[in-house]
Amino acid sequence: MQGKNLRSARLQIASYLYTLMSTVQKNIRHLSLSELELYFESLGEKKFRASQVYEWIWLKQAGNLEAMTNLSKELRAKLAEDFSFPTLSLDATQYSADGTIKSRFKTVDGHFVEGVLIPTDERKTACVSSQIGCSLSCKFCATGYMDRKRNLDYDEIYDQVVLLNRQSEKVYDKKLSNIVFMGMGEPLLNYKNVLKAIERISSPDGLGMSPRRITVSTAGVSKMIRQLGDDQVKFKLALSLHAANDKKRNEIMPINETNHIKALIEALNHFYKQTGNEITFEYILFRDFNDSLKDAEELVKVYRQVPADLVNIIEYNPIDKALFAKPDEETVQTFMSYLEKNRVNARLRRSRGKDIDAACGQLANKDQAAEPH
Repeated sequence: MQGKNLRSARLQIASYLYTLMSTVQKNIRHLSLSELELYFESLGEKKFRASQVYEWIWLKQAGNLEAMTNLSKELRAKLAEDFSFPTLSLDATQYSADGTIKSRFKTVDGHFVEGVLIPTDERKTACVSSQIGCSLSCKFCATGYMDRKRNLDYDEIYDQVVLLNRQSEKVYDKKLSNIVFMGMGEPLLNYKNVLKAIERISSPDGLGMSPRRITVSTAGVSKMIRQLGDDQVKFKLALSLHAANDKKRNEIMPINETNHIKALIEALNHFYKQTGNEITFEYILFRDFNDSLKDAEELVKVYRQVPADLVNIIEYNPIDKALFAKPDEETVQTFMSYLEKNRVNARLRRSRGKDIDAACGQLANKDQAAEPH
């Protein structure tokens, strides 16, 4: 019986490897540690080779197979024959007067995405993208006017963080302290890849960053917010609200037509009940649209229905295709004072990187003067 079980196991391994090798070269970073172990066993190699490769990929952030110097040249050649190793490359960089750095990354299939390094005295934050383009068409967001080409794979998201971390170390002599998924695309419409990327970013055999220093921002996909709760994720969640009644939110965020505010409130409460993780509201002020005291009152009502830690009031950053404008300073301060008077924990977030189109809502792969790499 034992012999039959062993033969069955070998047949399963052989079948797996046949499938692996008979298709287009598989991305080696898409193999789990156990799959790598099966592969090396099929070559007659020691099992520990899998751990060596896995460490090179994730812990040492190797950019190619040739970097894996504790493997023989012959073994590296065999890996190159059997697997691909696509990586994101840094295509161009722009530097803002305020220290913000915007990077344009290129995928192996020729697409571009943008990421931003936002430095302050206390922290160095990477703002990363989750999709190439976006399908949500938010009226105030430059990415919303682009077509969604595809989701980013988890290793491509990981590469953004690696490259921005290297940038932070080179320019500011500090590692990244925080990561926000607030770049191009809707993270919860690329759910599996975003969660897998965060798992790799926060794993001790990856970048080892605490998930408490990671925030995922969503335009409001209520079903997937609930799923985050069910999956008991460890990271923080931010909801891009921007209007506190359905009529106005429908006008600027079409996703609200199928994910209305009541559904979002219920989903956020479910998320908090399951995880206890921090929730933030993001609210961009648009002149004569959502900046009145009535708008502030409606925001207070929503805030009181969710165990939110903070409301970020954000300056509007102009984009070419939208007609919105930012309110004057007096209107902003009146709005903030109303929130404070009603015991809302609100913070006015001044935009960074506006001069290089790196601020909130401005990422669109525009061709501008940049330093090529």
